[in-house]
Amino acid sequence: MAASSTIPAPLAVLLSGSGRTLDNLRAAIDRGDLPARVALVIASRECLGAEKARAAGIPTFVVPGAIPAHELGRLVRAHGVSPEPSPSTPAGWIVLAGYLKLVNIPPGFDGRVVNIHPALLPKFGGPGMHGRHVHQAVLAAGERESGCTVHLCDARFDTGPIVLQRRCPVLPSDTPDTLAARVFEQECIAFPEALVRLIAADKAR
Repeated sequence: MAASSTIPAPLAVLLSGSGRTLDNLRAAIDRGDLPARVALVIASRECLGAEKARAAGIPTFVVPGAIPAHELGRLVRAHGVSPEPSPSTPAGWIVLAGYLKLVNIPPGFDGRVVNIHPALLPKFGGPGMHGRHVHQAVLAAGERESGCTVHLCDARFDTGPIVLQRRCPVLPSDTPDTLAARVFEQECIAFPEALVRLIAADKAR
């Protein structure tokens, strides 16, 4: 049997905050629901997510600012995350888990950088639209529905092909915080599910 069908896909996880999404992905891996492993974590600043990764024994790097494409590619490849499979390792993915910087996609990684956004793109995306700002905008617009979007990244914020979306209602009593909590419940389902789909598509090739 090919290595790519039996060995977990390596993930490079980029984050900027609490690491809740990293926690969710690691829990899905531990349950056996996500055939992947976190090969390294890159944080845009010192944060709780970086602390969690270090505590878990995951190679962790803090790289402030926008990382040059070739430097990001060198770093992730050095830890076994490559866009091409090898006889011993399946192709890897760069996963944005609450990462607030625009990613300069490394050579070879087009279509292999995946992000989750806390709204139903193409609505409520773009520069500055992250976290609480998104949920405030959804409420201000009078939306009756929100949710999350998993998408492949390109050279702009929150564009690129959509992999999947999950939806939830916006309630009349909602605050940005209560809506954020409901959306995050959907994110916890959506991101592992999307990665499973992407990894399965690799194996089918």
